[in-house]
Amino acid sequence: MSLLSIHSQNQPESAEFIRDPEAIAEKLWEIGVLFERWNAARPLPPDADQGAVIDAYRASIDRLIDRYEFQTVDVVALHPDHPQKRELRAKFLSEHTHDDFEVRFFVAGRGLFYLHPDQRVYGVLCEQGDLLSVPAGMKHWFDSGENPDLKCIRLFATAEGWVAKFTGDPIAERFPKLEEVLARCE
Repeated sequence: MSLLSIHSQNQPESAEFIRDPEAIAEKLWEIGVLFERWNAARPLPPDADQGAVIDAYRASIDRLIDRYEFQTVDVVALHPDHPQKRELRAKFLSEHTHDDFEVRFFVAGRGLFYLHPDQRVYGVLCEQGDLLSVPAGMKHWFDSGENPDLKCIRLFATAEGWVAKFTGDPIAERFPKLEEVLARCE
């Protein structure tokens, strides 16, 4: 279940919640963020390799490549037994920006993006089938959870891939982590 929460940057404990994917897409588009739901052209086994994953979503990927001139596409996976899961979570949980789009499509699993475009903070719980494209320069952070379990297609407009510029703002520390958001949804 995809979920959008909209908070005042100074009141993370209170929020407006939106669950309908079309309403989520409309609200995020107002701040320049693309949110879409994709379906695979064919079923994928959980252990599908990068080539099989990209082939299953080729039409949707090609549409974005044509529109935004992305140069590279890859697949990244994080699992509960990843040896650097704590370090990676801490790194992504710090507010940062990019000179490039940050585009993620969730092939499997889930993760929580927080977007901070203005005086509000948008929490986007993404799950299998969700695509989120964060524009260049938008402040944000990401929580993969204590025991990450996700597989994502990533698209990059530059050959360098993921390069973050950390803001140094501790704002992310005040907002609910993935496990807290999931507990509220159940």
